[in-house]
Amino acid sequence: MIDHLGIDVADFDASKAFYDKAMAPLGASLLYMVPLEYTGGAKVGGYGRDRPVFWLQEGKDKPKAHQHVAFTARSRAEVDAFHAAALAAGGKDNGGPGLRPHYHPNYYGAFIFDPDGNNVEAVCHDPE
Repeated sequence: MIDHLGIDVADFDASKAFYDKAMAPLGASLLYMVPLEYTGGAKVGGYGRDRPVFWLQEGKDKPKAHQHVAFTARSRAEVDAFHAAALAAGGKDNGGPGLRPHYHPNYYGAFIFDPDGNNVEAVCHDPE
């Protein structure tokens, strides 16, 4: 299983501002910034609830390939709050909160494009 995941971002500060707001409803925040002397000067930071599991790494150029990452929400209300917070932070809607029964009967998710065009999702698998 996956322990952690990282994505390249073109503008670390813009992405940090977006993810600081979008991740808060999920109970996640920026937990660690790697010291610049270990990264060759690139900004690298990790988000999570109790340990960093989602990493942003500043790249020299806009990423050429878009990624999809889904974060576990503890409730459908967290999915709704994530979507609202991500939109307010400048994300672009890619599918509002709702059931996606083609995945499974209790799949409740919401999708946003982040500042680099990555498809970011919050999902709750629990019945209402």
